[in-house]
Amino acid sequence: MTKQFPRKNIRLPALNYRGSGRFFITLCCERRRAILARPVFADRVIEILRDSALQHGFAVYAYCLMPDHIHALLEGLHSSSDLLRFVRNFKRKTTGAFRAQTPQTLWQKKFYDHILRPNDSSDRVAAYIWLNPVRKGLCKDACDYPYAGSFVLEWKTVPRPVEPWMPPRKKATPLWRPFRRRSERASSSATPWRRVPPATPRPHLAPQVRAPK
Repeated sequence: MTKQFPRKNIRLPALNYRGSGRFFITLCCERRRAILARPVFADRVIEILRDSALQHGFAVYAYCLMPDHIHALLEGLHSSSDLLRFVRNFKRKTTGAFRAQTPQTLWQKKFYDHILRPNDSSDRVAAYIWLNPVRKGLCKDACDYPYAGSFVLEWKTVPRPVEPWMPPRKKATPLWRPFRRRSERASSSATPWRRVPPATPRPHLAPQVRAPK
């Protein structure tokens, strides 16, 4: 019998997702399959995103459908706006449209969210979303990508901020470094690793030399 492990709750209390907050969200396709690369289905997902935002009282300042995930920047317009209900509704409707073509699972169970603070710049977050296809090599100019945009702005005329934004989860410093061979370290252009000086032998561990008889 397979042991079932409880899923970790990565969400803040539900009250944090209600009202006029600003939210950056990322939804990933199951197993990171490139489902959203299908033009007809991608267009349908954008339609459902617009309808769900209107239904739940959200303004979609920026969105971008990548082949295996979607980014969006939303702002609640009413005290009754509820991000968790919006995401559930959006996933349910897009899953229904997807399963009309195939019985496979569309989305991963969880999704990533970041609640913007009052001093966070919406322009920087939106630019991060729109420039995602450029960073991934899907296009040279973000304006040429057909599955990005905004439902409230003429986004192609918005000036790009000088200082880029990065999701907090990507700013975390790794706690360890993978092992590299000596030849790889020598040829690397990065800052060389600090060498640890050899340990000084302790007197009680020094080899004992016996005098000849």
